[in-house]
Amino acid sequence: MTNTPQPPPSHDLVGIGFGPSNVALAIGLREQRERAAADPAAPPLSGVFLERQAEFGWHRGMLLDDATMQVSFLKDLVTTRNPASDFGFLSYLHAAGRLHDFINHKTLFPLRTEFHDYLAWCADRVGDQVRYGAEAVGVEPVRDEGGRIAQLDVVARTADGAYHRSRGRNVVFAPGLTPRLPAGARLSGRVWHNEYLLQRLEGLDAAPAPRSFVVVGAGQSAAECVEHLYRRFPEAQVHTVFTRYGYSPSDDSPFANRIFDPEAVDDFYGASTETKAEIMGYHRNTNYSVVDPDLIDTLYQAAYQDKVKGTERLRMHNTSRVADVREGPGGVTVTVEDLAGGKHTAVEADYLVYATGYSAADPRGLLGELAEHVVGDSEGRPAVERDYRLATSDEVTCGIYLQGGTEHTHGISSSLLSNVAVRVGEILDAISARTGAAVRPEEAAAFGR
Repeated sequence: MTNTPQPPPSHDLVGIGFGPSNVALAIGLREQRERAAADPAAPPLSGVFLERQAEFGWHRGMLLDDATMQVSFLKDLVTTRNPASDFGFLSYLHAAGRLHDFINHKTLFPLRTEFHDYLAWCADRVGDQVRYGAEAVGVEPVRDEGGRIAQLDVVARTADGAYHRSRGRNVVFAPGLTPRLPAGARLSGRVWHNEYLLQRLEGLDAAPAPRSFVVVGAGQSAAECVEHLYRRFPEAQVHTVFTRYGYSPSDDSPFANRIFDPEAVDDFYGASTETKAEIMGYHRNTNYSVVDPDLIDTLYQAAYQDKVKGTERLRMHNTSRVADVREGPGGVTVTVEDLAGGKHTAVEADYLVYATGYSAADPRGLLGELAEHVVGDSEGRPAVERDYRLATSDEVTCGIYLQGGTEHTHGISSSLLSNVAVRVGEILDAISARTGAAVRPEEAAAFGR
């Protein structure tokens, strides 16, 4: 007699990825269970998270020594949803013994390295819910007796090549962002994306030191790379290439910052396609291809001092683009085209860094046959409900939720930390309602609804 394999245990949710968004979701899940423990009428939600990395890490390649966050510490993983939570940034500072020191610092914007430490502190405290070293490679349907897709099996591959399944009545995708490159660009030992800048720079401080870098891009990450390389390698030239005339300052003014408020998500979601496009156009300068004004001043001062000294280590190739890249044994030759005059200049460099942004991962790549059940919009993008659930055919009764990749439906805060605390509350509310463990009105208020 052949033994029938036992199905894996079912969870209320399976989270794919364990970056800041799903760490925040794990915190919310833990807090929901704590409330449910005191109320038998509110069944606790169960969940498990899958993360391909061996430990928590968030943009480690850009944890530059003096880089600060562009978002207030109050927009951490919990505070705007539940200010009383002990998972807030201030609770982290208290545990680290730096609360008074931070208060005396009089800033809303901590060092990026410090905020990463806060995120890791949170991830460690909910580490019992995550399986590290488990990369999700596919999602398979589990049908009920009526033939409907009622659950999903997330298939993950571990570091030793083994496969295992995690079954959930809901799946929450938070795969993060993938580095974006210009068409035709290829990464190599000398051509990098800034996502891995610090890892690539390890060992380069020893002699012989690099003589020249080229950095492509006009946004915050590009400017940070330029400043870091210029300061770290005092004998090297740093060429920066971008299509703009100069770095554009980010709009961090109070009224413009309302675009990141939870209420703005409602406004954006209910707007017409034309209005959505207008809103994105008006407020792109809050986040895209813009630079902190203080950093712009720092770079301009460096360029001016170079001219005074006659060294010109920092060389700006504005209104320009990379027309060709040829790699040789001793470096790369980057052909820079001046878009205004058409002139081509060959720049010899040891390394080329593309700081050209990121793209949101499309969850449909993991869904396999399930992808045909996802409703698309007029431009082929996945349609997403207000509660971040993918719109699907009636055959699918389980929930597939997105944390990221919803900019076209929910607005500019989709991939940012600004709204993560409130967003996970909304997702947990939706999952609770779908599983019969509805959140009581007073709890909904704590979720920031």
